[in-house]
Amino acid sequence: MSLWPINQLIQRARKQEYALGYFESWNLESLQGVVDAAEMTGSPIIIGFNGEFLSRPGRKFPERIRCYAELGKAAAAEARVPCGLIFNECPDDDWVRSAVLAGFNLVMPADPSAGYEDYRQRVAALTKFAHGQGVAVEAEIGHLPYGSAKPKNGNSLTDPELAARFVEDTNVDLLAVSVGNVHVLTKGEQELDLKRLSQIGERINTPLVLHGGTSINGSSIREAIRLGVTKINYGTYLKQRYLEALRASIAAEVDNPHELFGMGGEHDVMMAGRRAVRDAVLERIEMLGCCGKAN
Repeated sequence: MSLWPINQLIQRARKQEYALGYFESWNLESLQGVVDAAEMTGSPIIIGFNGEFLSRPGRKFPERIRCYAELGKAAAAEARVPCGLIFNECPDDDWVRSAVLAGFNLVMPADPSAGYEDYRQRVAALTKFAHGQGVAVEAEIGHLPYGSAKPKNGNSLTDPELAARFVEDTNVDLLAVSVGNVHVLTKGEQELDLKRLSQIGERINTPLVLHGGTSINGSSIREAIRLGVTKINYGTYLKQRYLEALRASIAAEVDNPHELFGMGGEHDVMMAGRRAVRDAVLERIEMLGCCGKAN
């Protein structure tokens, strides 16, 4: 299959009352692991890469965004399930535009350091540009805390009225919200503020997104889908499992470096990482209700 239009994927999910999982990748092995799990479960899927990480000025080597776009498009073309391709959470507008032109069919401008009015204007301009290229846009209102840190005040949570005005002003296709979900939570799970989520859903018809899926317990996810959440993002726990697998694999006493990198056998580090990501996705994807919905 080739890339499916994001709005078509979202409409199907809303009609059949399930959520699309975005399981974030960072290299070929992790990407293939995500697609492996989606194919095993017959699940439509969102694949993609983290725009904040790829565009960071402090990277030791500059990244070539088109390489990631082509990798994602190739994976979608080979996959036996419908795929969307996102350039996720990027604060740099030039990178977002480059991602649109490179072939991502969903982009997300995200800049927690920006004031509301600045962000609103930038997102409106980027949405107009992306829509002109047939690309969907996700944006966010409210900011997630990181790790176990608690928000200092309620301003980090999504205000329902502000969310409604933002959607009307920007014409975004998806809106990520902050309702108790947490970025990069390495231990434990959180319950969502389902009352706030319901209030947001009452005011806007735009499909809702939850970032920080690693942090959300299963019962909250099921209720969130009922309240209008149509996409849930996962990343932290995938890298945790990947790292565990690599450490175990590299510790094997193997003299031939080809057995560790590239031969695809028992001790291959690359295969260990791919398998770990696949298994990690399989742990979470069923609760989204998307299994068996690829056709």
